[in-house]
Amino acid sequence: MRSKIYLVLIFFSFSFNSCSDDYYPKPKAYVRFDLPEKNYLTFDMNYPFTFNYPVYALVNKDSSPNSEPYWLNIVFPAQNGKVYFSYKKIKDNLSSLIEDSRTFAYKHTIKADAIKERVFQNEEDNVYGIMYEIEGNTASAVQFFVTDSVRHFIRGSLYFDAHPNKDSLAPLVSFIKEDVLVLMESIKWNNK
Repeated sequence: MRSKIYLVLIFFSFSFNSCSDDYYPKPKAYVRFDLPEKNYLTFDMNYPFTFNYPVYALVNKDSSPNSEPYWLNIVFPAQNGKVYFSYKKIKDNLSSLIEDSRTFAYKHTIKADAIKERVFQNEEDNVYGIMYEIEGNTASAVQFFVTDSVRHFIRGSLYFDAHPNKDSLAPLVSFIKEDVLVLMESIKWNNK
């Protein structure tokens, strides 16, 4: 009987002590990212192209079963992102390659709030293309293609290894989108 009374008293003492008017719920927030300083290296291997990429990224040869020669993955380990980078030689198929790139970008229409097309032109180095900025809770936030319109065609798409959440990923998307733009601006063709 005494043990029951002690248990009841302990229960009530904890109940009264746990109640206070000082409780404030924590506001909802997203993860804060410490982003590195922007510096670039040049990818200049025995490939039909060269480009600049950030020092905090890794450039790996694509080893997936469907990969073709000159396909790369530009990995952002700290940001948990990856740009899938594919290269094709043009063989009277430029219009179908461009349409495929557009189709891949617009497959995200279901979840996208908007898709903005940014035309890219570098006449000096003969590089032309489009960057697709895909806004919303989509799997890919940035896609692009560049070409010389005669021999070379490159397509890229940025994905994060995370559940799509436009608010929490916005700083990373904005940060890496700048790197993708630098990559596009720095492409030069090696006519092999």
